[in-house]
Amino acid sequence: MKATVYKSTGSWYTVKDETGKFWDARMKGVMKLDGITSTNPVAVGDTVEIESQADTDNSAIIDEIHPRNNYINRQSPRHKYQHHIVAANLDQSMLVATLKEPKTSQGFIDRFLVASEMYHVSPFIVFNKSDLYKAKEMTKYEQWKAMYEAVGYKVFLVSVEKKEGVEEVLELLKDKTTLISGHSGVGKSSFLNVVFPDINLKTQDISGWSGKGQHTTTFAEMYDLPPDRYRDGGRIIDTPGMREFGLVDIEKQEVSHYFPEMRDRLNNCQFNNCLHFNEPGCAIKEAVNNGEIHEDRYVSYCGIMESIEQKSY
Repeated sequence: MKATVYKSTGSWYTVKDETGKFWDARMKGVMKLDGITSTNPVAVGDTVEIESQADTDNSAIIDEIHPRNNYINRQSPRHKYQHHIVAANLDQSMLVATLKEPKTSQGFIDRFLVASEMYHVSPFIVFNKSDLYKAKEMTKYEQWKAMYEAVGYKVFLVSVEKKEGVEEVLELLKDKTTLISGHSGVGKSSFLNVVFPDINLKTQDISGWSGKGQHTTTFAEMYDLPPDRYRDGGRIIDTPGMREFGLVDIEKQEVSHYFPEMRDRLNNCQFNNCLHFNEPGCAIKEAVNNGEIHEDRYVSYCGIMESIEQKSY
């Protein structure tokens, strides 16, 4: 039977077959895993073949993984030089960010955007907790909104707590499989409780001493959008809150290709192997100096390049 993976706990998986029945599944012990080098060979969103076990009602064995349309990868939290597949077969990715309690860094946002670009997943950014923002945060929001929209990304300002601005985001979820990600404490679970009022996901306050969110989601999990409200269907994949978003499987030469404002200008560089630091005739540096590429985005680019240089491949 063909089925879709809805939850992974590392060794057991919750999968849903084409009739809508859920199964508790595990991987076949001798399953061939050619080319799979991630810490999790089966990811939420994967399409798999399962075989029911005769002695149980809802236990099954996964004996095949279908090719993925795409996936989003990150550095494994436990193994620095291995990667972890966050989710597979996505239509879009939604990053929930905050400018207060806790503050999301631009570096984190840009790494998430680069990861989405790498794997051909269309991203958008939702800034939550607008009800907490004072003039300083609103000024920063307007600056970042202008910067990201100029590059082509959609940016939204919401207060999940006050249910302000949420409807516009909900419209984007219809008929799509959406990965939702962000730091712990930015309000992902609160947002999902608005979408799925019957699930009542656990939420936690910000840790007072650190200003960082507490982890409330341990494993990635997918949910079907409620059919009474979203007749077009759609699914959301919730992910554990992330402290960092470590990029893997990326070479220095590739990084500029995942910044849309740089990608459009690469052919204008004097050298094909230009890394956009100190090379003569660099169209990227010229665009930064002319204000055509935002300086903060270039700083993010340099930060990513430095993090790649520090790795000993």
